[in-house]
Amino acid sequence: MSSTILYTGKTHTTGGRDGQSRSDDGRLDIKLSTPGSSGTGTNPEQLFGAGWSACFIGAMTLAARANKIALPAGTAVSAEIDLANGESGYVLQARLAVSLPGLDRAVAQSLIDAAHQTCPYSKATRGNIDVTITLV
Repeated sequence: MSSTILYTGKTHTTGGRDGQSRSDDGRLDIKLSTPGSSGTGTNPEQLFGAGWSACFIGAMTLAARANKIALPAGTAVSAEIDLANGESGYVLQARLAVSLPGLDRAVAQSLIDAAHQTCPYSKATRGNIDVTITLV
């Protein structure tokens, strides 16, 4: 790899979708449950949505700063990550709903477009899963 590594997140998971996952620094220590089950843990789809939406806000923050725009205090991204069964087996698909209250719609859309080009999660999913991003 020719990239400069800025951070490495390290986790250890046992038991799969009905197990437990813990980070090496102990900040993440969660129970996992199969989606739709009566288990009390979270699931990979929820974790992926949380990570992507947080990263997407960070990417919008960088785009706003570059354009000398302040993101509104109520900036939020709601993520829906679907686990689906397609022709080739299990697949993911995603919808991000971005809220930038008070910003002109054209300005808000330009920040969303820029973030989708720079966010590492967006880059990782581009061309691999169906993704819809909507300004709400």
